[in-house]
Amino acid sequence: MTTDKRKNSKKIIETIVIPDIGKVQPQALEIEKIVLGALMLEKDAYSNVNEILRPECFYDKKHELIFEAIMDLAVSGRPIDMLTVTEQLKKNGNLKTVGDLLYISELTDNVASTAHLEYHAKIIAQKFLSRELIRFSGLIQGKAFDETLDVEDLMQEAEAKLFEISQRNIKKDAVQINPVINEAIKAIQNAAQKKEGLSGLSSGFMDLDKITSGWQNSDLIIIAARPAMGKTAFVLSMAKNMAINFKTSVAIFSLEMSNVQLVNRLIINVCELSGEQIKSGRLEPYEWKQLDHKINELYDAPIYVDDTPSLSVFELRTKARRLVREHDVKCIIIDYLQLMNASGMTYGSREQEVSMISRSLKGLAKELNIPIIALSQLNRGVEARTGAEGKRPQLADLRESGAIEQDADMVCFIHRPEYYGIKEDRDGRDLTGLAEIIIAKHRNGAVGDLWLTFKNRFVRFENCSDSNNSREFTSKINKTSDSQVPTQTIGNNKDFINDSPLPF
Repeated sequence: MTTDKRKNSKKIIETIVIPDIGKVQPQALEIEKIVLGALMLEKDAYSNVNEILRPECFYDKKHELIFEAIMDLAVSGRPIDMLTVTEQLKKNGNLKTVGDLLYISELTDNVASTAHLEYHAKIIAQKFLSRELIRFSGLIQGKAFDETLDVEDLMQEAEAKLFEISQRNIKKDAVQINPVINEAIKAIQNAAQKKEGLSGLSSGFMDLDKITSGWQNSDLIIIAARPAMGKTAFVLSMAKNMAINFKTSVAIFSLEMSNVQLVNRLIINVCELSGEQIKSGRLEPYEWKQLDHKINELYDAPIYVDDTPSLSVFELRTKARRLVREHDVKCIIIDYLQLMNASGMTYGSREQEVSMISRSLKGLAKELNIPIIALSQLNRGVEARTGAEGKRPQLADLRESGAIEQDADMVCFIHRPEYYGIKEDRDGRDLTGLAEIIIAKHRNGAVGDLWLTFKNRFVRFENCSDSNNSREFTSKINKTSDSQVPTQTIGNNKDFINDSPLPF
């Protein structure tokens, strides 16, 4: 089948008419009349329904045109009444279509009270959504009969459209500040009761938790690095800490590795056996015992793995809701963002698609009220720069879209100087086996740098104090995202001088 034939086929399908099944489409004509009449009688009535209704929500074409005229008047700041609406209809060239002044006056005559205007407006909006679902299902049904179309693409399109329809009905009213204050105080009290003083989920990395106060609910956290820096190893080490040490349910969406490969990495991490040994199965008798003993830590751990390839944001939304509802998942990890797609929607460029994905991830984090941690690739700008300082990642290195930086509540970079042949800092301290975590953006707190030990053989990150060869490095809080604050240092080595500079 040629491309031209496919295009022609799609055009034909788009014009499919929903078959007459002998049922009247959902409508509420009398309520439409009452709402329009109320809008022309009550001075501030439009402000109560402008977020609920749009012209296309009205079933009767005349009512749609009248509401459009009311909306035009409201946008321009002019008064809304029977006469001004009539004049606006004349200006729009729609008065003859609507009828005449008599019909408009009849709309106001039928209004007994405007007390239930918002409730009536919601009924109209619900009827419109029902009609949209009927229209959409008819379109999808027609396309399903076309064998030239890929079923997977059609399912993605269907899910995308359903997502779009559902979003139209999501409205959140402003609330008075008192209950929000109570919620904030409760969060502070809960944090005070915790031994670590964290208000969010602990990552298991002490210095990181000190800067972030734990991963916060509704936050989108981006962990970015160049290839081979250990992004997956970092989040797997963190997931292991959260699930095993703190019994926090974690979901990992692995778009790059299969679930078996991912679990093998966890086995290497927990059992302290090399990747070569795990792949080949060539273990000494004592290593088999070590495997049998330590792997018990992973059994029944609240870690949920999904290795759906080329995952779309719409699939993720559905899966994430189910995981939160059925397994009480408290944190979602995505490996990695650039491998996701927004199937079912058309974009002018990959950058626009990635922008939509990052916005959707932030929206999902807010909806589920959990932190979402997404790994991201960096562009080659890091490789082009020279010198020790030049190899440290920057926000401008985020790949494919500036929207990632904009949408994220926190952006962290992983930098291992050893990878670039930098074995010592300017003070001569050994950097072998160390990884720098750079918090470059933190919307609700401080930015800064901290150091972790990276055990390459076990693809595992650890606190420096947990390592047998603990180093004299501290973590450093530089400033908040919005304003300068005094520099502080936090660390595990009490003998280290607090104001000593970091290696870079």
